[in-house]
Amino acid sequence: MARDLTQLELLTELEPVAEQNVNRHLSMAKEWHPHDYVPWDEGRNFAALGGVDWDPEQSRLSEVAKAAMITNLLTEDNLPSYHREIAENFSQDGAWGTWVGRWTAEENRHGIAIRDYLVVTRGVDPVALEQARMIHMTNGFASPADQLANEAGFLYSVAYVTFQELATRVAHRNTGKVCDDPIADRMLQRVAADENLHMIFYRNMCGAALDLSPDQALKAINLILQNFQMPGAGMPNFRRNGVLMAKHGIYDLRQHLEEVVQPVLKKWNIFERTDFTPLGEEIRDSLAAFLEKMSKDVVRFEEQRDRMLAREAAKREREFAGATAQ
Repeated sequence: MARDLTQLELLTELEPVAEQNVNRHLSMAKEWHPHDYVPWDEGRNFAALGGVDWDPEQSRLSEVAKAAMITNLLTEDNLPSYHREIAENFSQDGAWGTWVGRWTAEENRHGIAIRDYLVVTRGVDPVALEQARMIHMTNGFASPADQLANEAGFLYSVAYVTFQELATRVAHRNTGKVCDDPIADRMLQRVAADENLHMIFYRNMCGAALDLSPDQALKAINLILQNFQMPGAGMPNFRRNGVLMAKHGIYDLRQHLEEVVQPVLKKWNIFERTDFTPLGEEIRDSLAAFLEKMSKDVVRFEEQRDRMLAREAAKREREFAGATAQ
């Protein structure tokens, strides 16, 4: 029976693949500048500099768009925690170190662009936003690699970020659509394009790990998927905002299954591979059962959502009818 590789063995064996993928990423990444995506002519001073402080009437964003923008921005804000996790579970030498630095620098642009846009356009309350940032960043982020406490934390990290980057791409892209503002949409398309390239790097690295140590990598993938949480799970109002986002199709269970989980597993040929031992096949059976349950959960969630939306629509109609009758 093949033994599990140590963290050092994994990093050493996979470094040539990391170097290839860093070079691939650098050849494909486009230079862009956050200031080019912000309508600066809409900006004005707040009360501290003789202007007017934020008022809800100033925002052109719907409640759904506000919830999604805040969730996306606070997620990006927690970058120092993510950097620490990646740096600790990867390496700061060679191709690994180059990737950690480059990925961090690219991710930092996302928070800069989104925050500048929201403050300049007065899309959300900047005081509440700053208070939430302080809470979220102080709490930090504990990755599933820490929670699952395996000596090869690299595998858990690379599996998690593969799915997380793709999930974030979907959320950013759909948030742009609900903002009803071509500037916000263009900005979030740009951010989503970055997230997609990041996902490809991690997906390729996890795929290489599967080829190197199939059972060990599959164990990490299975545990990550069965315990998956978005990185913003600990932020203020995450549950409320997450429900709003799911209810309005920004990121829901079907998108998680069909646009994130299934395409990645298909890319890795998880259910067609023949290189697992009996233990690996047992883990694969567990994953298959989990995905089947998730498919049923999707149907239940959508039935509940449809009933809820129908009740809300009926209530609005009654209120409208009552108002017009007066």
